[in-house]
Amino acid sequence: MKKNIVFLFLICSLIANATVRMPLLFSDGMVLQRNKAIPVWGWADANEKVVVHFNKQTKTIQADKNGKWMVNLDSEKAGGPFELTITGKNKIVIKDVLVGEVWICSGQSNMEFQMYKLPDFETQKEQVNNPMIRHFGVAQDLSGMPKEDLKAGKWAVCNKENVRDFTAVGFFFAKKLYAELKIPVGIINTSWGGTCVETWTSREAFEKSDEFKDMIANVPQVDMDSVFEIYKKSLLENIQKIQGFEVTTTNENQFATLDFKDANWPEIKVPSLWENQQIGNIDGVVWMRKTIVLSAEQAKKEAVLHLSKVDDEDQTYVNGVQVGTNNIWEAQRVYKIPAGVLKEGTNVIAVKITDYSGGGGIYGDPADLKIDFKDGNIPLEGLWKFNVVQLKIALSPNSYPSLLYNAMVNPLIPYAFQGVLWYQGEANVTRAKQYKVAFPLMITDWRAKWNQGNFPFYFVQLSTYDEFGGNSTKGSRWAELREAQTQTLKLPNTGMAVTTDIGNAKDIHPTNKQDVGLRLAAIALNNVYGKKRVYSGPTFKSQEVKGNQIILTFDNTGSGLTTSDNTENIKGFEIAGADKVFHSAKAIIKNNKVIVSSENVQNPVAIHYGWADDDTEINLYNKEKFPASPFRTDDWEMITANEKYKVSK
Repeated sequence: MKKNIVFLFLICSLIANATVRMPLLFSDGMVLQRNKAIPVWGWADANEKVVVHFNKQTKTIQADKNGKWMVNLDSEKAGGPFELTITGKNKIVIKDVLVGEVWICSGQSNMEFQMYKLPDFETQKEQVNNPMIRHFGVAQDLSGMPKEDLKAGKWAVCNKENVRDFTAVGFFFAKKLYAELKIPVGIINTSWGGTCVETWTSREAFEKSDEFKDMIANVPQVDMDSVFEIYKKSLLENIQKIQGFEVTTTNENQFATLDFKDANWPEIKVPSLWENQQIGNIDGVVWMRKTIVLSAEQAKKEAVLHLSKVDDEDQTYVNGVQVGTNNIWEAQRVYKIPAGVLKEGTNVIAVKITDYSGGGGIYGDPADLKIDFKDGNIPLEGLWKFNVVQLKIALSPNSYPSLLYNAMVNPLIPYAFQGVLWYQGEANVTRAKQYKVAFPLMITDWRAKWNQGNFPFYFVQLSTYDEFGGNSTKGSRWAELREAQTQTLKLPNTGMAVTTDIGNAKDIHPTNKQDVGLRLAAIALNNVYGKKRVYSGPTFKSQEVKGNQIILTFDNTGSGLTTSDNTENIKGFEIAGADKVFHSAKAIIKNNKVIVSSENVQNPVAIHYGWADDDTEINLYNKEKFPASPFRTDDWEMITANEKYKVSK
């Protein structure tokens, strides 16, 4: 009996020590990169022997004293499905493994943008049935220190049920690659809406950067609990400094009333998310108030309040009477104002906004912010009073640098892949000039960490969005960010998809993700896969001043310059003299060059093209229907010149 007990104890001990473990990336349905060495790694007991078997290969390795191990399988041709077997004291069998092309998709909300958000998703879904396309969704997570594995994530086969959660840009890219290459395609989606480039960059990269080394020296290398306490204190202090009084719900029951005095409340621009203004990146509860004056005649009329969109939830009052509420952040707020609520003279619209995560505030089209009287309306765009009464104290990915690199990129290294697709920049527009350093720094950082050479890194230039009403006269942050993206093309093996023509000036999340994916695919098919084609629109090369004209030459003209509507005149060009004052200009195509002039500028020195937040009207293309990237020919100081990345302390 004792012998049996001892035997059972030994068996249980062996089972308890069955510790061979794989990263979440290595799981059923995975896609491995073809034609490259394939790193396979995991964890086991210290010094444990591990055997890896794949297709016709067998590799043996001994775990180090910490239990870590890694082998490099020889390169494989496209194919499958195969099984990947890892054997130590226990045995792991990973099934349905394909070998093909693997691309990492990363960035903020326009890369995160899932298929189900497309207006034609139901139609798209019915066309989907391609088990050779696989999607790995990295669970959102953040960390103060580099993590070895992901919080969560799994491979999903492309079918009608799974495709709803695929990154739309990545899906259309993969669909085009498969159509042309007829081999498996895997996309690894690691993205998070509203995030700045600095959170995707490693601490080591900042330490080696002249631009950022002083900043990172003041950022503590501590666990998340310590970081959280520092962040909580700094966030509260910052908001109280901005509004000049405490963050408290005291007297909150009076904020909706007509008689409440809000003279000491600060003001904020509406419509616009508060992340882009002085409130900054917070979640919580904020009251906003707008005072208007009505005539006796207006006060008697039927009225409807249009509040555009509110992120996330609103409780809306007019003169203390609740007129509506909604908790769908993308929904238009349209509330009928009951008869007798409006008064002759002063009236107050008060909105209690609860922001649970991501962006916050009243946002959308200014034309959708009004009181409508059928025969007229009162616009509500402009400055509103605000009061932050509660903070949801939770770390944001933007709270400190490297948080997403640590949690959502580092665990992917050294997985073999072909290249990266990147769609981000909206969260960096206020620091556009510094993005000229920060974005190349991140790309170089990833390449160094993966040690797979200068792998392809293709990114999406920001499309049109009228966030600040920027233009050549008052400056444009969005135009400056697009310029920073264009200059990043100086890095080897990079490519940029221009999207000025497929954006939406009133929506920071344009829904045409298909053309974005196709334009990225065109770059990859030409540069990586030998499918030669025109893959870029015209890019500015040089200018020549001749009298009162400036003659522009371009690269990437394809089979010739043209306009989107095949008219002679190009829209979106401006010209300036030494006074730096830009005037709308006439621009025509001649001999595959563009000639720009204005009767208001006799001695021109510089050109702007599409230099505005909203550059919808620009129409210079090549005949292959790729749009020209916005640009300027001067090097005059721009409005983001002195904006630097700062960490709250």
